[in-house]
Amino acid sequence: MKMARWKVAIGVGLAALLSMPAWADADRRSAMPGTLNYVEGEASMNDEALNSKSVGSAELQPGQMLSTGNGKAEILLTPGVYLRLGSNSSVKMVSSNLTNMQVALNQGEAMLEVDEIYKQNDIHVSQPGADTRVMKTGLYDFDAQDQQVRVFDGKAVVSAEDHNTTVNGGHEVALNTDGKIKAHGFNKNEVRQSDDLYRWSSLRSEYLSEANIDTARMYYGPGGFGPGWWGPGWYWDPWFAGFTFLPGGGFFYNPFGWGFYSPVVAYRTPFVVARGYHTFDGTRAVAIGRGFQGHAVRSFSGGSMGGIHTGESMGGFHGGGFGGAGRR
Repeated sequence: MKMARWKVAIGVGLAALLSMPAWADADRRSAMPGTLNYVEGEASMNDEALNSKSVGSAELQPGQMLSTGNGKAEILLTPGVYLRLGSNSSVKMVSSNLTNMQVALNQGEAMLEVDEIYKQNDIHVSQPGADTRVMKTGLYDFDAQDQQVRVFDGKAVVSAEDHNTTVNGGHEVALNTDGKIKAHGFNKNEVRQSDDLYRWSSLRSEYLSEANIDTARMYYGPGGFGPGWWGPGWYWDPWFAGFTFLPGGGFFYNPFGWGFYSPVVAYRTPFVVARGYHTFDGTRAVAIGRGFQGHAVRSFSGGSMGGIHTGESMGGFHGGGFGGAGRR
């Protein structure tokens, strides 16, 4: 009798383990640079109106324009890099190569969240009067109307009128000046409270962090990485109806303070998500909501980890993951 019960238990556990990657593979989608990841309000790509059904399928090709009216949009660039467009704005895809990523902001405001960057990535955002090369992970804001570039966190090189200016976190440059541009400090807290695109981007980032937790659970295995896992990159989460980023190892905090976890960390970390206890091992897992209407992640022990709250110690690891994998 005991042996029979053990066989049943092992069979149920194995079925649960195998069913999760299979479920993920059934709705797997591929993300290329320029893929639309979220849209709200009035937006169009190459003069074709976008809606929720366009998410995950519409792709901004080189030479095409992404424009918004009374709305906002988010597209994926290289893995770990999001471009968010504010209202009444337009951006053109110049080059979508992984080693040569170039977009041009023609109107309005755009924000770039860079969670992962490698030495081989060459990411440029141009706007009237300047070209900016992103050098490090961080958060960058580009405003074509007010003619300025802001670096909340990270490092960028702004080229204007044959001059290169290094702009570090907490600094901005004005492009509507006579002569050589210079970087000046700005009040980040003031901008965080007043800038509509910043607040929207922060909320989007929170949702993507929650989707990361849900998606990491799909790909866990006994050693951390399970069937269906192919390494760091964009992964589709059908519950959140969008792509999120899974790092290759460890975890990191993005510029908004939210945590992103690889399957190996998610496998070992319990969470309270939405209304239940989420263990990642399937024993007491819960659905964490559909769409981007999920609740904030909270712990049963109250330990904070930069926006994602866990229920146990991570062995002294801090932002940047194990050995800073992917953090340049």
